[in-house]
Amino acid sequence: MDYKSSGVNVEAGRAFVNRIKSSVESTSRPGVIGGLGGFGGFMRLPQGFRKPVLVSGTDGVGTKLELAQDYQLHYGVGIDLVAMCVNDVITSGAEPLFFLDYIATGKLGPDALTEVIEGIADGCKQSKCSLLGGETAEMPGFYSDGQYDLAGFCVAIVDEENIIDGKKIKPGDQIIGLESSGIHSNGFSLIRKVIALKKVTKDTCFGSEKTPLIDYLLKPTKLYGNLVQTLLQQKIPLKGMAHITGGGLPENLPRCLPDNLMASINTSAWEKPSIYNWLSLEGDIPETDLWNTFNLGIGFCIIVASEDSQDVLDICHSNSCNAWKIGQIEDQTEDLQSRVLGLPE
Repeated sequence: MDYKSSGVNVEAGRAFVNRIKSSVESTSRPGVIGGLGGFGGFMRLPQGFRKPVLVSGTDGVGTKLELAQDYQLHYGVGIDLVAMCVNDVITSGAEPLFFLDYIATGKLGPDALTEVIEGIADGCKQSKCSLLGGETAEMPGFYSDGQYDLAGFCVAIVDEENIIDGKKIKPGDQIIGLESSGIHSNGFSLIRKVIALKKVTKDTCFGSEKTPLIDYLLKPTKLYGNLVQTLLQQKIPLKGMAHITGGGLPENLPRCLPDNLMASINTSAWEKPSIYNWLSLEGDIPETDLWNTFNLGIGFCIIVASEDSQDVLDICHSNSCNAWKIGQIEDQTEDLQSRVLGLPE
């Protein structure tokens, strides 16, 4: 008996590392020291920061992975992995520096996992951060052959005096909602139940435009880092930001608000993607559950003073990102169960 007969192929692992090397190296940015293959990744801190603070975040892709593996569409979940981490750390005004990935699988499937890494590299390049390293763990008997799981880790940097923490938010400030690219990477446990109930296939479509359902569901998460950096470079005073992930607006928007404030949302300010009509109808999902599970078309929120809101909208639109004024900040006048008003109860 040897390691290979137990299900772990070390030689295949080495070949996989060589196969992904060019994708990893394509993400290099100034400050990276060394290359792929060491026991740790090295990066110098960028110059120009007076009191640099590191910001870190970690996340996964969730059960969207099962859908990607069922339909053999792996590239997009690599981008998802980066986006779920990067979109979190940039809410502080930080600039992403580097990213690490962890892939666990039952048996190394080099074609599928190469697609995943290529997607991760794409997400890193979009975010201008380096894929500094990672780990691929072959775990036969724990994961089924062909099955894999992903985790990601991002480190960013911001000057301490420039940290955006919501403390400057006040009543009357405007909430700008940035369009999502689709479902992103949350709510797929519910989505998969609907898919199983309706016996969805690759040919299933939804909406008046007959959009292919599976392709739409597997659209990668939109990355907002470059847009946020553009706003900061234009000296727009951003007061708070929220990445709208699991739990939707009700759970994520209050995370950037001071305790004494709440958000009032105008739900008619933007058109909800038709996928949510399909999910509601086919899964008999109450509207309140949609709001508390999905992003409903808003992937990221930025809070600014009223006089700066039009400038933010103009910059978003000029950078090919639809955005809307979706609400404003108010005093929290009573002890409410939700700090986001205006949504269906």
